[in-house]
Amino acid sequence: MPRNGLENGRSLAILRGLMSAIPTEFNVVTAVTKANVYFDGKVVSHSILFADGSKKTLGLIFPGSYHFGTDKAERMEIVAGGCEVKLDGSDTKTTYSGGEFFDVSAKSGFDIAVSEGICEYICSFID
Repeated sequence: MPRNGLENGRSLAILRGLMSAIPTEFNVVTAVTKANVYFDGKVVSHSILFADGSKKTLGLIFPGSYHFGTDKAERMEIVAGGCEVKLDGSDTKTTYSGGEFFDVSAKSGFDIAVSEGICEYICSFID
């Protein structure tokens, strides 16, 4: 079930739930062949661009702990594997696995940790 979080007097825009259907493919898109490589290759993604001007990234996170900042708000859909996430401004860590998602506010950030295997994700940038 989706849930919202309120901590330290401000909304963290935390949503967690089962996606009705995480996409298995995207049709009629432009795939950017140059990879986005972070943390010495332990996080790698590729951008896909849609005709309406929207953008998503498809990526892999290898075991380790990482911090990401956000410019725009983001929805992180976990396709496979699992991770533990702590949003900036929160002391709470939440575990997510394949089929679940979380939202991150604009101009914020999050810590993400993968303890084993590979976490596969889709990141959508929300206007």
